[in-house]
Amino acid sequence: MRLLDGRSMAAEIGRYVVDEAERLTVTGKTPTLAVVLPTADPAARSYSHIIERTAGKVGIRCELHEPSGGLSALVDTVDALATDPLVDGIIVQTPLPDGGSSREIGERIPVDKDVDGMNPASLGRLALGLPGFAPATAAAVVEILTRARVPMAGARVCVVGRGPVVGKPVSLLLLAEDATVTVCHSRTRDLVTIAHEADIIVSATGRPNLIGAGFVRPGATVIDVGTAVTDAGEVGDVDAAAIAPVAGALTPVPGGVGPVTTMLLLRNTIRAAQPG
Repeated sequence: MRLLDGRSMAAEIGRYVVDEAERLTVTGKTPTLAVVLPTADPAARSYSHIIERTAGKVGIRCELHEPSGGLSALVDTVDALATDPLVDGIIVQTPLPDGGSSREIGERIPVDKDVDGMNPASLGRLALGLPGFAPATAAAVVEILTRARVPMAGARVCVVGRGPVVGKPVSLLLLAEDATVTVCHSRTRDLVTIAHEADIIVSATGRPNLIGAGFVRPGATVIDVGTAVTDAGEVGDVDAAAIAPVAGALTPVPGGVGPVTTMLLLRNTIRAAQPG
């Protein structure tokens, strides 16, 4: 089984980001990403710091905003960033304060600054094939498949999970690559059989070791998007040891989708910063 190394792919994307950031800086433009951390959630804080560190390595200015005061303070912060001409990209971390919804907060982020596809309008543009930013995690799935030279046109793909951050947008992205996509979820009957027919499985449920050997047809590519922290450490949706004898390729957890997601978020910021 081939492991699809997200860290090396992220490094390749990072070289492009560095070059573009330097080019923009020469023109007097510093690409800037605003990361909004509205709660004290440890996982959100950890990811915010990962973004901040990675941005610094590739020449992107990263502003970390931590509004205190609940939902109203969050709204005020996002509204201010939305109109700040020096801010090119905005990402709001979840969970949100009590009473907040991703739809309502996402709608306050201008589409041209919505580098993580939180605004429902961004998903609509994705569905219609119009320019815009897809959620970075969903885009990372297609980026990995492309860089690993896994054929998507005509491939049968099983997406496990129908959430707005990964499941729905990745299905649209894969359809745009001419894949035949089946979206499965908690009400799907006979998930094992459906998954076993697929050439590519994308799992994004957050349920540890959900995908076992019986789900995977020989030679299939498995993209593990799910993450959970257990006593054994960080694990994904996929039982890697169980599927190793049958799968053709797998993204590891950690070190698979995650690094590519972060770098695509920064690449989106570069693209948002470019004139025109």
